[in-house]
Amino acid sequence: MLRLLARRLLMSVPILVIVTLVVFFLLEIAPGDPARRAAGGEMASAADVAEARRRLGLDEPLWTRYWHFIEGLFTGDLGQSIFSGQPVLAAIAERVPVSLSLMAGALTVAMLIAVPAGIIAATRPGSIADRVVMLISAGGVAMPNFLIGLLLVLVFALQLGIFPATGYVPFEQSPAGWFQALVLPSVALGVAAAAEIARFLRASMLDVLDQDYIRTARAKGIGVRSVLGKHAMKNAFAPVLTVLGLQVRILIGGTVVIEQIFNLPGLGSLTVKAVFDRDYPIIQGVAISAALVVVVTNILVDVAYGYLNPKLRAA
Repeated sequence: MLRLLARRLLMSVPILVIVTLVVFFLLEIAPGDPARRAAGGEMASAADVAEARRRLGLDEPLWTRYWHFIEGLFTGDLGQSIFSGQPVLAAIAERVPVSLSLMAGALTVAMLIAVPAGIIAATRPGSIADRVVMLISAGGVAMPNFLIGLLLVLVFALQLGIFPATGYVPFEQSPAGWFQALVLPSVALGVAAAAEIARFLRASMLDVLDQDYIRTARAKGIGVRSVLGKHAMKNAFAPVLTVLGLQVRILIGGTVVIEQIFNLPGLGSLTVKAVFDRDYPIIQGVAISAALVVVVTNILVDVAYGYLNPKLRAA
């Protein structure tokens, strides 16, 4: 297991290096001049633009700026926002709890829906329950999360008034308000993940239930619950971890849309504002943060998969 973890950590290093290269140089060739934006826009004088370029370090050679960017990653200095002057790391730290809470809520919703649905469908293949689960799963995968979010706001916020339509309440300020503010966004973001996980869990469970050791357990008179709980679930859930890791990447992108719909002050909203403002330090910081989340998630998935798979654990 330690060797597996060490290999995954070493493999993550070139991935992060490639991410830094892509993020830095894509922003370099992107249209728009951040120095002109920082100097006041199209009406800024050439002297003001030159001063802003010097202040932002944009007058330095390209590779020098990239080296400073890498140095900042190791020292925790990702620069400052071009417009607000706030340190990038501070701006991200303020918004990370919102986005992480939303993603955690979405994954919780996804698992609460997907696990029972996948088990029911797998243990009753071809039944009405199986067909209903597969039909709803297909619809959940096909329906955009922004449409689900708008429908949830219309029904549960505007018509029924059960949950707030928009806004966010910090957990330390009011745990109940925090929970209520995240219910609708979490459901909107987690439905597609639930549909995908349910479909994959059903397929994996059907494959496991068809194995010889499951037939042997049933022939010995072991109850269905014991067969599922002690034998089938552990082996069926191992491949699902791969899908779970992929869903985390999808959820990162989904937070951008959902945070806009529900007016949540998370990293998604910060990214949208930074893109419109061409606030390159903020964009770079958010992109690196997202890459770190993906890398850490992949490592955790590999470790969990190794725990569930004795062959990998022995290796």
